[in-house]
Amino acid sequence: MNAFSPKPVAASPALGEYDFAGLGLEPLGPVLGAEVSGVDLREPLDGEVVAAIHAALLKHKVLVFRDQDITYDQHIAFGRCFGELESHPVMAHVPGHPEILQIEPGDTEPVTAATHSQRRAENKWHADVTFREQPSMAGVLRARKLPPLGGDTLFADTEAALADLPKEMRTRLAHLKAEHDILRTYGHRVSDTRRAELRRRFPPQAHPVVRTHPETGAKSLFVNHEFTTRILGIDERESTELLAWLADRVKAPEYQLRLKWTPNAVVFWDNRCTQHYPILDYWPSERLMERVTVRGDRPF
Repeated sequence: MNAFSPKPVAASPALGEYDFAGLGLEPLGPVLGAEVSGVDLREPLDGEVVAAIHAALLKHKVLVFRDQDITYDQHIAFGRCFGELESHPVMAHVPGHPEILQIEPGDTEPVTAATHSQRRAENKWHADVTFREQPSMAGVLRARKLPPLGGDTLFADTEAALADLPKEMRTRLAHLKAEHDILRTYGHRVSDTRRAELRRRFPPQAHPVVRTHPETGAKSLFVNHEFTTRILGIDERESTELLAWLADRVKAPEYQLRLKWTPNAVVFWDNRCTQHYPILDYWPSERLMERVTVRGDRPF
């Protein structure tokens, strides 16, 4: 395994001066996202290249690697360059590879003609697994099967979304916490017995509404429509209204990147300062994605 222990950015060259070990980096938008060239993810990566990719992730938040026909083991090896991997308590995984999630429309509930409209309506902006005590640091998503049209993924920069809020609002949010709950999304998709087990294993977590990035020190909004249930310490009506307003900030196009997938594309994103939205506009065509997830730390 090619282990890598990231250092604080302050101890490294300024990101604007970093040469990224010869990698090609083409920005995909004015706010976030870059396409990476000059690296073959099928090959073992040395420490300098891993460090360069990590620095690029901190700078651009979403990295796209095109034409990477990687195996399951190579997918896992790349994710492990950046930390320990974790499985998912509900979603399906590739047989024999519990680290790799199989992501299809509907996840645990296949999309059909009868459920298509409902599943589209239920699709939500989110950061991954914020119901965990330690939500994931990053995701590495590979395109396995794509529809002929559609199936793009939107990414949003939650640092930019926070920065544009009025100063008075940012001051107010600085000391608030919000509750995140796995059952908000997955509770209705499993049996009563399984739901009780999920509640026992994953009790609701209180995370700061404004999260500090553990490496860059940047502040970002850390609430989402998928898992955040309420803002703590304020009355219920105010919580409902404020949470809905904050979670909707990522919907502004000014903070977004719309990623068009290509065969064997691999996307690596920082889950600590972004949210994403997979667009379900391609049914009845098929779309199959595979993800490894890098374990994170407790938000502060």
